[in-house]
Amino acid sequence: MNKVILMGRLTRDPEVRYSQGERSMAIARYSLAVDRRGRRSQEGSEQTADFINCVAFDKAGEFAGKYFRQGMRVLISGRIQTGSYTNKDGVKVYTTDVVIEDQEFADSKNASGDGTSRSEPSSAVGDGFMNIPDGVEDEGLLFNS
Repeated sequence: MNKVILMGRLTRDPEVRYSQGERSMAIARYSLAVDRRGRRSQEGSEQTADFINCVAFDKAGEFAGKYFRQGMRVLISGRIQTGSYTNKDGVKVYTTDVVIEDQEFADSKNASGDGTSRSEPSSAVGDGFMNIPDGVEDEGLLFNS
């Protein structure tokens, strides 16, 4: 079985390109900084992280390009794919990517990438949900997303 689940912060905005051919498809590439649990650098002062290359295709690629930004914490699942190519200097380069099957935000909508919370609207409760008075049916209410 080849299954990967990672949570980390985007190191940069996703780079989205479109494939050529009859049916153009979005291909988004980004990398995640994933902390190593319980590991510290040799100086003992900072936690170390792995930088994982990720690639999302089609709708997932469009989603990443539209909504993901540097510093956001995201949760992804997918599979590891390895490959190789020969660069212009004739050196064989080996690659490892996570091919995204599912991706989602790991922080609340109001959390920023630096770990602090943005100010919430006055109608929001501390958990990020809107406070609806008793007796009001939620059917038919429109919410801004």
